[in-house]
Amino acid sequence: MPNIASAKKRVRSNAKKTNVNTLVVSSMRTAIKNFEKEIKAGNKEAASTNYNIAIQRIDKAMTSGKVHKNKAARLKSRLTKMKNVM
Repeated sequence: MPNIASAKKRVRSNAKKTNVNTLVVSSMRTAIKNFEKEIKAGNKEAASTNYNIAIQRIDKAMTSGKVHKNKAARLKSRLTKMKNVM
């Protein structure tokens, strides 16, 4: 545990930021999984809705720097391919 006040504050702020970052990335992954689940089930309308949500979450993670832009592009491309094949 740090002794200096600024270091203590850093520990607190890093913990808060870690929680937010984890929330953004996990919600992105959950949205992707929900879309893939609907694709396997064959529900076009639900898949379309989940596709839009997944793309929004991927974009949010990319713009906030949680996911690299190339990874975001790759994920979006894969999801779009799945949607188009369906």
